[in-house]
Amino acid sequence: MTRLAAVLRTLAMGAATLLAATALTPSAEAKPEPKAPKEFVALRSVDRTIMQEIRYTTAHNFVGERVDGYRQPVCIITRPAAQALHRAQTKLLRQGYSLKVYDCYRPQRAVDHFVRWAKDLDDEAMKAEFYPHVDKSRLFADGYIAEQSGHSRGSTVDLTLVKLPAAPTRPYIPGEPLVPCYAPQAERFADNSVDMGTGFDCFDTLSHTEDPRVQGEQRANRVLLKTTLAELGFVNLAEEWWHFTYKPEPFPGTYFDFPVSHRSVAGH
Repeated sequence: MTRLAAVLRTLAMGAATLLAATALTPSAEAKPEPKAPKEFVALRSVDRTIMQEIRYTTAHNFVGERVDGYRQPVCIITRPAAQALHRAQTKLLRQGYSLKVYDCYRPQRAVDHFVRWAKDLDDEAMKAEFYPHVDKSRLFADGYIAEQSGHSRGSTVDLTLVKLPAAPTRPYIPGEPLVPCYAPQAERFADNSVDMGTGFDCFDTLSHTEDPRVQGEQRANRVLLKTTLAELGFVNLAEEWWHFTYKPEPFPGTYFDFPVSHRSVAGH
């Protein structure tokens, strides 16, 4: 074998070894998916009776598609908040009601999805239901969308009441005609919850918990939800009848980004 042939053979063997090693070595860019701290739990592990309709895993929301980070329809929340919800549920069941959650922990990547959507002024596919009276260019200024959400800290929940026995909620069909979220209950999307005056995630001043235009049974339902949760440490956001934060928060200054999935809280 000539010296040149020997050199070429050595180079070829080295390249093959390098390729094999590269194939066996995980990519430096492949980072493991973050998991939730041990203080987070799946709500069902604390209370299996609370209903769950995690809207952002579906297309029935103001974005009109599944939201980034929502892998499975599971309510993840900090353990103290979950335990407080369990106590609230116990009280409400005696009165013939159940809690139903629409959203719990929300990853930062989902909030980022909302921000991208809000900046795309041409995408108004869900306007007719969720923000009929709001110009999309005003969503940030009016406080409907922000670059951070208390949900990402893990102790905030969006929820409502359901009168028992509960009727099923029909599935949303993408592309179906949309009805304003503030329309009479018999006309808007057929949610099985009690009448709160608006649907969930309704970008309208009628969603303000104590809006004086909301009276009668609708107001009574809002008061029942708010007072029951307030007694157990939850603080309502005045602009959204469905939005409550458990106090004191275990993570008052941390915004997490692990996905909404069973795996994120496996073993907790």
